[in-house]
Amino acid sequence: MMGNWNFKTPRVLLSVFLTLTVFSIGSVPLTSGAQTATLRGLPDFTELVEQVGPSVVNIRTLEKVRTNSINGINGNGMDDETQELLRRFFGIPVPNTPNNPNPPKQAPRQGRTPSPEESQPRGVGSGFVLTSDGFILTNAHVVEGADEVLVTLTDKREFKAKIIGADKRTDVAVVKIQATGLPAVKVGDVSRLKVGEWVMAIGSPFGLDNSVTAGIVSAKQRDTGDYLPFIQTDVAINPGNSGGPLINMRGEVVGINSQIYSRSGGFMGISFAIPMDEAMRVSEQLRSNGRVTRGRIGVQIEPVTKEIAESIGLGKAQGALINRIEPGAPADKAGLEAGDVIVKIDGKAIEKSSDLPRLVGNTKPGTKSTLTVFRRGAFKELSIVIAELEPEKQAKRGNELDEKPKTASTVQGLGLVVVDLTDAQKTELKIKGGVRVESLQDMASRAGLREGDVILAIGNIEVAHVKDFSGAVVKMDKTKPVSVLFRRGELTRFALIRPNS
Repeated sequence: MMGNWNFKTPRVLLSVFLTLTVFSIGSVPLTSGAQTATLRGLPDFTELVEQVGPSVVNIRTLEKVRTNSINGINGNGMDDETQELLRRFFGIPVPNTPNNPNPPKQAPRQGRTPSPEESQPRGVGSGFVLTSDGFILTNAHVVEGADEVLVTLTDKREFKAKIIGADKRTDVAVVKIQATGLPAVKVGDVSRLKVGEWVMAIGSPFGLDNSVTAGIVSAKQRDTGDYLPFIQTDVAINPGNSGGPLINMRGEVVGINSQIYSRSGGFMGISFAIPMDEAMRVSEQLRSNGRVTRGRIGVQIEPVTKEIAESIGLGKAQGALINRIEPGAPADKAGLEAGDVIVKIDGKAIEKSSDLPRLVGNTKPGTKSTLTVFRRGAFKELSIVIAELEPEKQAKRGNELDEKPKTASTVQGLGLVVVDLTDAQKTELKIKGGVRVESLQDMASRAGLREGDVILAIGNIEVAHVKDFSGAVVKMDKTKPVSVLFRRGELTRFALIRPNS
């Protein structure tokens, strides 16, 4: 029959024939010579949602607001405008004073001593059940700085969670709730994950619980940090999805949704997930020790370009080029030299420079390892004892009894922890005042701020000290973006922080 069809066939009939042909063959392979193609329909995610959905949780974090120490204002000195601002946007109870004879419902009742600390919402994220007895995996930035962590299950039960440990370098955290019989996820094999494969995410974008989005794996081994080869996808990820699972078509979790690439603060088609094999390695240490230990050898490295590889006779661009060795470090003791190219560690190839810190970091401190280096036209093997990388500052645990209170020179707000500048720093920068960013969270980072930046003003309010910063945060409208004037090196710039992002 096909031999009777020719280019004179009416286009309508030809279209009908082709349509009927496609629908009739479904997913039957079409063979043309040596090439084989398979027609497939779009995947159905309904069974995956039913299978994995109950394992995904909503995570809310709270932080303490010191009602007696906000910009030096107490209940006897606030005007009506300030009282209303604190009540509406921060949930801080307002005492019954002559200026406020009829306090709102949030105010403490007569005869009750006001609590010196009140909790206010800090952020919303996602997580998923790792074990049936209550261990939950999420992102470190979701729980960082939280005084209290609340976990809500899909059946609407809510639990107060304890932070078992958080690792900022990989952005992995483990929290624990007192519950049993929970539906735990199945962990997938990341090595089986293929580019182009369908994947699904479940989380709480913008606080919308149990939202499901889907897409494909765009790339693997995407280098965006020293310790993580991220999974890149085009799955829609937005603020609130952080910490939620990336799920393959077998219903297995293959990653933790962690980051997006964005110029607007919202999803732009590129998102990144922490590979589950890396996350499990970190989570096991957090559950055992509360922190992660990593190896180090004490070298500063850079990539090996094609030009460098050809000029030194290495043949191809591979390995990590050493440009500095820390005196007394393991690399120094092992006889490594600046200019060496490390191409293997314990037989594992270093294809690119970022492979080295990851492989060394995953090696247990105290381990005796073998490095293969390329030096002056020849390969050489050196024995080295891996040392321990200096532990990072741990994320603050909620409800810790031995937690030290913040000093008068440190304050939090807008996803920032800032400290006063020293006189020497003011002199060096040639400025009269400002506060230095000590650490920052997701929304401040997305705005383009970095550790070490000096904030000069918030919303046109000059910031000379941390008390000015605290006062500016109290006065701002939390429903609107906040402009921040900051100094970085010799340049002064503006950033726009969106508090609800």
